[in-house]
Amino acid sequence: MEGAVRSVFGEGVAVHGASRTDAGVHALGQVAHFLQPEGSREFSIRELHGALNAHLPPEVRIMALGRAREAFHARFSARWKRYRYRIINAPVMPPHELGRAWQVALPLDIGAMRAGGKRLVGRHDFAPYSANSKTVREDTVRRVRRVSVSRKGALVEVTVDGDGFLYRMVRSIVGAMVHVGLGRRDPEWMAERLRSGRREPGVVTAPPQGLYLVKVVY
Repeated sequence: MEGAVRSVFGEGVAVHGASRTDAGVHALGQVAHFLQPEGSREFSIRELHGALNAHLPPEVRIMALGRAREAFHARFSARWKRYRYRIINAPVMPPHELGRAWQVALPLDIGAMRAGGKRLVGRHDFAPYSANSKTVREDTVRRVRRVSVSRKGALVEVTVDGDGFLYRMVRSIVGAMVHVGLGRRDPEWMAERLRSGRREPGVVTAPPQGLYLVKVVY
């Protein structure tokens, strides 16, 4: 994105994103902002939109563009974010889902997963659901607004709304929920992990390909 802005305006400009994602994670609702260089050419919104997309790789597209108020910041003005994780719960992985979902071949108990996810709603220290062991404890408190699980055929989707997320937090939550869904732990174990204050070994962190940043709310 910064390269595209540089190509259009002829100088480097910092682009600030609403949320960082791991390699392999998808973003459907990423938000970013930049300050147009002083004295640069004035474009209409339509012209600038087309020009920036023309300099981006086909995997990245600006879907909407507009002028923001001066105090707006893509990251710090955000109130909460929504992530969605896609699981294909079937013994055979559809080829078109490769790189877009996590295959779990054994049957999942969706009711147990929902019950486990509800244990995480509220303001908690999510250090046990973070992959960053160097994070200071005081910085690991986050508020999760909602955790939901839906199923349509083989597709299972876990949606997590929160005011903020730690490194690999959503993927760690999904990995634990799958652990519960496979019957390896009961739903209350999700809350017990929170109370323990430590990350339990042996629980798989869900792979990045199934995770999507869906929406940022301001």
